[in-house]
Amino acid sequence: MATVKHKILVCSCKGGVGKSTFSAQLSFALAGMDHRVGLMDLDICGPSLPKMLGLEGNRIHQSNYGWSPVYVDNNLGVVSISFMHSEPDDVPAAWRGPKKNNLIKTFLKQVHWGEIDFLVIDTPPGTSDEHLTIVQSLLGTGIDGAIIVTTPQEVSMADVRKGVTFCRMSNVPVLGVVENMSGLSQPLSEFKFMKLMKDTGSSVDVTQDMISCIRENAPELLDDVFACSQVFESSGGGAERMCKEMGVPFLGKVPLDPQLGRAAERGKSCFEADKCSVSAPALKRIIEKVVASIKMKEDLSGVEQKASPLIGSARRQ
Repeated sequence: MATVKHKILVCSCKGGVGKSTFSAQLSFALAGMDHRVGLMDLDICGPSLPKMLGLEGNRIHQSNYGWSPVYVDNNLGVVSISFMHSEPDDVPAAWRGPKKNNLIKTFLKQVHWGEIDFLVIDTPPGTSDEHLTIVQSLLGTGIDGAIIVTTPQEVSMADVRKGVTFCRMSNVPVLGVVENMSGLSQPLSEFKFMKLMKDTGSSVDVTQDMISCIRENAPELLDDVFACSQVFESSGGGAERMCKEMGVPFLGKVPLDPQLGRAAERGKSCFEADKCSVSAPALKRIIEKVVASIKMKEDLSGVEQKASPLIGSARRQ
C-alpha cells in the first residue's frame, strides 16, 4: 500500500443502494481525469464490479511482485474474487468469516498496483468482520475517508446511520454521503406509454401514438423535457437532512437513470457518448467535490509538515 497515494472506501450498511455502481463510475471518472486508479472489489459474496467494468471472464495472475490487477485501461486496474475462481456465476461463495477475512488481507497486502493516485475499495453491506479487517489493515497506511451511499427512504438511512457511526468509531473520516436513486428522471422521448384496459385489467402499448402526438403538437418537448417521479419515500428530508443531523458532508443526489443502469450492464462508463444525460452531470459534481476535499486535506497536511520543524525550532530557542 506504500505506492498508493489515496485510499477511498465506498460503504453502505444497506444492500441494494447502488454502491458498486457508484464505485465503478467513480473509478471511471478518476481515470478519465488522467489519474492512475485501482478498484478493489471486496464484496466477496456478491462481486458485481467485473460485469460493471466489462471484465467478465478475466483471471488474475501472480508475478514476482504479487497479484497483478486486471486492467480496463492503462490507468484503471481491478481486482475481484471473480478473477480468482473458475466456478459458474451461479455458484455462491459460501464462506465463513475467517476465509473471507484472509482473502481480504491478501488483496490488501499482496496486490501489486504500482504507483497509483487513487485506490477505490468497494465494501460489502454491513459493519461486520470484513469491515473491521479492511479498516484494521489500512489504518496504518492511512485512509483518506469513506463515501457512504444511501437511497432516500428511511428504511435505508436507518442502516446507513450505523455506517456513519462505524466510521467514527473506527477513526475513518467520512468524505460525505451520496443519495443515490434520488427520484426517477428520464427524457420524455425514452418513456414507454401504456393504456390500461379497465374491463380486462390488461394494458396496451400506445407509445408510438403518444410520441406522434407530441411530435405533431409540441416537438420541443421530445428534446428538452424530462419526466421525474419520486420512486422512494423521502418526505423526511432524505440523506441531506440526515447529514445535517449527524454533522457529515452531503455530497449530492444521483437520480435513478435507466441509461446509467444500461451503462453498468454493458460495463461502460456513464461519461461516454453523453448518453447518461441525467446521472452523469450529478455524478461528476459529486466526484469533483470528493477530489477537491482530498486535495484540500493533502495541502493542509503539507503545510502542517512544513510548519512542524519551525515550531520545534522555536520551542528549543
